[in-house]
Amino acid sequence: MQVSKDYLDIAADGPIARLTMNRPHKRNAMCDGLLAEIDAFYSAPPDGVRVVILSGDGGHFCSGLDLSEHVARDAEGTMRHSRNWHAVMERIRFGGLITVSVMTGAVIGGGLELATATHVRIAEPSVIFQLPEGRRGIFVGGGATVNVGRIIGADRMVEMMLTGRKYGAEDGRQLGLAHYAVGDGEGMPLAEELAAKIASNAPLSNYVMVQALSRISDMSSRDGLFTESLCAALTQTTPDAEEGLKAFLEKRSPVFR
Repeated sequence: MQVSKDYLDIAADGPIARLTMNRPHKRNAMCDGLLAEIDAFYSAPPDGVRVVILSGDGGHFCSGLDLSEHVARDAEGTMRHSRNWHAVMERIRFGGLITVSVMTGAVIGGGLELATATHVRIAEPSVIFQLPEGRRGIFVGGGATVNVGRIIGADRMVEMMLTGRKYGAEDGRQLGLAHYAVGDGEGMPLAEELAAKIASNAPLSNYVMVQALSRISDMSSRDGLFTESLCAALTQTTPDAEEGLKAFLEKRSPVFR
């Protein structure tokens, strides 16, 4: 399946879908239309899709919020707009699909908020990570205080926003903003390899890992350990778990449902 929307190109092949943000003249800045198209995909993905590869056309991932739209909003409109971003980022993180992001060029402001809502992040050498809101007299509104803050910590995030500091791919990898730092043109091949591997996992195991781990990190140790036991009981008593153990003992790759 291949579909081109106004701002988003969608290609689905079996369990893997490729979403390409297509506003190269704006460095893929996030307008309301692009956010709505991303939301629509994650709200009703094609049947059988398990993993998404998210990237941007034209050498940039996403340069953040389209400020030509932002300046026209009043306080109430800005707050509602922010809450809609939160809902879409939540859908990406917890909606049931695993997302691998291939980052090039600008990963700035809202682009970094989008990237950190994804589950596996690959950075090519052109990447620039930045939160420039402090230099523009505004504040983050698309989930950075949670999604970026949980990765790099509040102290470093304060410094990034106050100074507009930029990080490259390798610095981003060391900070956790990227899981992989690769060479030019190597992001998509690695994403495809990782997506295929993830798609071949047991579906329930993938789902529980995404749903549980970040939530457990917000719990007390006692509550987290109890939740871990529930997750273990849920996943380890399924036919897929039986197949995984059998495949290990037989020295073969498992075939999950």
